[in-house]
Amino acid sequence: MDRHLPVISRSSLFDGIDHNDLEALLHCLGARARRYPRGSAVLRVGDVTTCMGLVLEGAVRLEKEDYWGNRTILASFGPGQSFAEVYACEPGLPLDLNVVAAEDALVLLMDVRRVTSLCPASCAFHARLVRNLLGIVARRAHALTRKIEHTSQRTTRAKLLSYLSDQAKAAEASRFAIPFDRQELADYLSVDRSAMCAELSRMRKEGIIDFHKNVFELGEGSTL
Repeated sequence: MDRHLPVISRSSLFDGIDHNDLEALLHCLGARARRYPRGSAVLRVGDVTTCMGLVLEGAVRLEKEDYWGNRTILASFGPGQSFAEVYACEPGLPLDLNVVAAEDALVLLMDVRRVTSLCPASCAFHARLVRNLLGIVARRAHALTRKIEHTSQRTTRAKLLSYLSDQAKAAEASRFAIPFDRQELADYLSVDRSAMCAELSRMRKEGIIDFHKNVFELGEGSTL
């Protein structure tokens, strides 16, 4: 795990915690690393867990499927990002989504009960960890609100521009990469893939956007 300490220390969960305290803190959390091949389930609908995860390598996605097997992607997480915090903080709450390895992934699993209950060792960094966890949960709620805003737009073009605008703002640049391929982007925005790809082509012809694979660039005329 030593070679992954730089990734772990950059995570929002451990913000403000001294690098020298990390190993003791990970021991306190009962941290353990586990590998998941692409497409495998990290957590499934109906699971109950006390552990949250931190991606060390690869990526994982939060996905939901309806009765007919139609997939919706709720979020994607890469190295240094955490997931399943809400379910781990409320261990009696079964998951209503799947956590799936979007590519071969190495995940650090940590027992949140040791964060939300009094630390028996009275770790000096315990309170900071709790504050960081609350901040992550708040940002996750905000991200869900943003997704609702994207998908509530009336047209496929409006959904695309709402999402791409957010990505550009997050990157603080007009050129940026998104964590989805075309099918995954369609699943995230809850639109038909063919219709979405046709709309992307029209937008490029109009000079609104340009793209190559998952790298996009917004033109000056990018408006909803």
